[in-house]
Amino acid sequence: MTPVTPEEMRDRLRPFRDKALARGIPVEDVERWMDTARPCATLAAGGDGPVVGRFGGPLLLPVGVPHPFHPFVASIDLAALPADATDLPLPSDGHLLLFAYPEDFGDRESMGSAVYVPAGTTVEERDKEGWAWFENDDEYQEVFAQFPQETLRATVDVSLPYHYWVEIPEEPRWVPLPGHPHSEELAHVWAETHDDIASSGRLQLGGYADQEAVDTDPVGTAVWCAVQEAAAGRWGGGEPVSDDLADWVLLAEWNPWIDGLEGATVHWSIQRADLAARRFDRAFTTVFRNP
Repeated sequence: MTPVTPEEMRDRLRPFRDKALARGIPVEDVERWMDTARPCATLAAGGDGPVVGRFGGPLLLPVGVPHPFHPFVASIDLAALPADATDLPLPSDGHLLLFAYPEDFGDRESMGSAVYVPAGTTVEERDKEGWAWFENDDEYQEVFAQFPQETLRATVDVSLPYHYWVEIPEEPRWVPLPGHPHSEELAHVWAETHDDIASSGRLQLGGYADQEAVDTDPVGTAVWCAVQEAAAGRWGGGEPVSDDLADWVLLAEWNPWIDGLEGATVHWSIQRADLAARRFDRAFTTVFRNP
């Protein structure tokens, strides 16, 4: 089933609704939570969906484009992505290249990037090991050697929030998501019913962000870091950066499953306006790791 309309997504979410009501959550709160559902594309090696890209493979960058600082993760053929797979204003063709290193060093800097290669662009194959850290560090080489190398097929899925709190400046500091007094219970029901509703894979486009320990929206972390880095002149190219979470979306999420970096999740977040303008260079990459 391809949940491309609100009605289809709600039908797909029936197991979630049934379990939430059985928990005693008021029906109006359950329905309001379901109204937040978003379509997303789960990319995995298995399944019977169309081939839309791959982890690894040759790194084909436009001629003259500098080599990204972080290692190459995946290439996605946007023309092969099913229509309405996400609610993101993605280009209808070309390739999206994702770069990241799946570690959190405790600072605010972006740990990856995204490059959009429009259809028909002249490209050249680059050395995948030509990124900045690779040459003289055995530890990074060992991690990069474990990056997945496999074809990716797309399944169109439905996504609900995994997070349930927002931070406020006064006590009690953390409160339920506005308009959703049962947000924590509902997020837990979603975690329990997800596997009955949606597929699993290492890479996701669109939808809501998840990580091993989640209470607030991981995209919010990207917003805070991007605003701080832009204010310090280290990111954003001097252009405005919104501090309003509503102006941002999850572009992609990657679960590396790498030995030594267990519990790591990579999120590429981007401002809606930048995505619509195809300014993929303005994606900000955060890593959550729960060692």
